[in-house]
Amino acid sequence: MSAERIRHSLLRDRVVSAEAAAAMIQPGETVAMSGFTGSGYPKAVPLALARRIEDAHVDGREFKIRLMTGASTAPELDGALAKADGIALRMPFQTDPDARQRINAGTLDYIDIHLSHVAQHVWFGFYGDIDTAVVEVAGIREDGSLIPSTSVGNNKTWLDLAKKVIIEVNDWQPEGIDGMHDVYYGTALPPHRKPIPLVHADDRIGDTSLRCDPDKIVAVVRTHGPDRNSPFTPADATSERIAEHLIDFLKHEVAKGRLPANLLPLQSGVGNIPNAVLNGLASSGFRDLSAFTEVIQDGMLDLLRSGVLKVASCTGFALSPEANEEFKRNIAFYRERIIMRTQEISNHPELVRRLGCIAMNGMIEADLYGNVNSTHVMGSRIMNGIGGSGDFARNSFLSIFLSPSTAKKGSISAIVPMVSHVDHTEHDVSIIVTEHGLADLRGLPPRHRARQLIDRCVDPAYRAQIEDYVDRASRASYGKHTPHLLPEALSWHQRWLDTGTMLKGA
Repeated sequence: MSAERIRHSLLRDRVVSAEAAAAMIQPGETVAMSGFTGSGYPKAVPLALARRIEDAHVDGREFKIRLMTGASTAPELDGALAKADGIALRMPFQTDPDARQRINAGTLDYIDIHLSHVAQHVWFGFYGDIDTAVVEVAGIREDGSLIPSTSVGNNKTWLDLAKKVIIEVNDWQPEGIDGMHDVYYGTALPPHRKPIPLVHADDRIGDTSLRCDPDKIVAVVRTHGPDRNSPFTPADATSERIAEHLIDFLKHEVAKGRLPANLLPLQSGVGNIPNAVLNGLASSGFRDLSAFTEVIQDGMLDLLRSGVLKVASCTGFALSPEANEEFKRNIAFYRERIIMRTQEISNHPELVRRLGCIAMNGMIEADLYGNVNSTHVMGSRIMNGIGGSGDFARNSFLSIFLSPSTAKKGSISAIVPMVSHVDHTEHDVSIIVTEHGLADLRGLPPRHRARQLIDRCVDPAYRAQIEDYVDRASRASYGKHTPHLLPEALSWHQRWLDTGTMLKGA
């Protein structure tokens, strides 16, 4: 690595190996690390820490940490520390299979929390002190300010509150990213909060760098390693049909005068279906769109290049390796069109409501009345966590949830009588879309919502079964506002656990 990436002379003198830096982290510490959906996470120190933990366990010594991040990270962080059995508690969001297995086995404690709440809850002192922060940056300026890399996440909070800080300077990250960030330092604790002066998705209200007292930085580690995000699978017929239904609906809303011709700021969750929607927008005829979202994925880069999307505000990237190379090649172009913020701003409920975002997120299942489960399979097995979907769902202009109508080769229906876990109540859900159609739940009482979902979203294999449930519940339910047969409401899930399918008589 060239010395130019570390331009502060004092901090250049603190360059050490990843192993030496990891040795500064002690058992039982609360460690806050950078990273958001596989971007901008530290690449070397977590691996060295995992090796140190493994050595301690071989010697019979207990060594675990409490781990906080912005969101999910990558195998070099979550995966390595989970495999080493080095995490006592994890928050706020994860996607690692080893961590997930341990969470569901009950050997790793996990706190699922709205992403907009993390920074403020840490500031409130709800989780105790942060002992060490490990943060990746793209460079250190002469004045000691830190150039963020491909995610901002909670890094401002980690740097402000940690007792000691370890910085990884990654020269794989493009130097041209300098200037893309907007780090707002105007937040405060109640009762001293003031309105956030952001009115449009492309407003800049902060600094292009992070601040940290150099005296707190105990080590600087030089790295050269790529962000790791899984490539998106090509859109299949199911994803394309879901995207078509949604885009037709957005055009209908424009025609009705409920949306402007350039829509409202878009928020998109990460995954193949949201990415298919973004791809569909490229040929939809919409122009001059904006995004106010958590994550930029491949489809948004395509929209920016084509001019369909004029600006995108985010806190991190979820780019395939190919899209990452495109981003680096044309960094000057994207620097003028992408703004990266802290996640307490990118996910801020008041800003989401004021901007009128159109929120598009995936789900595991929805029930007859529009309650949505985003996090748990069969009621108790966590998948990843709620992430930022709740920040947007409750506060957006349109709260849209997308899913194939079935899973596990048709053995699971995405529309069930009652969800086995509630993340988004019926009050926060506007639209549900499957490959069979789009259910517009706005302004409908519960039994009418059920009819919309059955007619438009349920897979044909399950339609008669769910209609039979509704008919009997409408006659025999204790109350008729949201009719349910309580002994049967979760029977579909139990049937799958017992037989491997939700279908009766299969």
